[in-house]
Amino acid sequence: MKVFGKIGMVLGVAAIVASCHDKRSPNYQFMPDMYEPISYETYQESSAFRNGIVAQLPVDGTVARGHMPYEYPNTLEGYAAAKANLKNPTPIGEYRNADSTFTDDYLNEGKQLYGIYCAVCHGDKGDGQGILVEREKLLGIPSYDDSGRAITEGSIYHVIRYGLNAMGSYANQVNEEERWKVVEYVLTLKQDLENK
Repeated sequence: MKVFGKIGMVLGVAAIVASCHDKRSPNYQFMPDMYEPISYETYQESSAFRNGIVAQLPVDGTVARGHMPYEYPNTLEGYAAAKANLKNPTPIGEYRNADSTFTDDYLNEGKQLYGIYCAVCHGDKGDGQGILVEREKLLGIPSYDDSGRAITEGSIYHVIRYGLNAMGSYANQVNEEERWKVVEYVLTLKQDLENK
């Protein structure tokens, strides 16, 4: 009888445990904040910050990850300074050949980016005869070899970053490294036009 009593007790406890488990309802959460975080809306009021809103400006002097500060302002003086002084900071060992020219892979990436973002206006050859010019949507895009322009790597980079005249900025479309690839490809187009 004792054996049947123990077996009955074990079966009774098992039945109670099984009957209390409901797969449709979640288990208890001892620290619900870790599972259900409180999210903030960008411009909602909050007592956590001095100015009372959640959206905060970055601390002065901070630089976003993956970006380098650019010391030339978006002014005519900044353009002139970049044209005279700005050089491609790409590491020599990584992308340049022994004679300081860029590798074919580097220039091919620049060519692809140029084809996507620049050729529609400036033309595949850099002669200012892009598809928009041919369709007369834009007029007066100069060739890269125009003597009055005298473009340099610094001036090209500055214009890609900030834009100039009717050309807008492409800073959001191409990152810093990609801009330098486009710059070097534009310089090869300029050299090709000058050698004709």
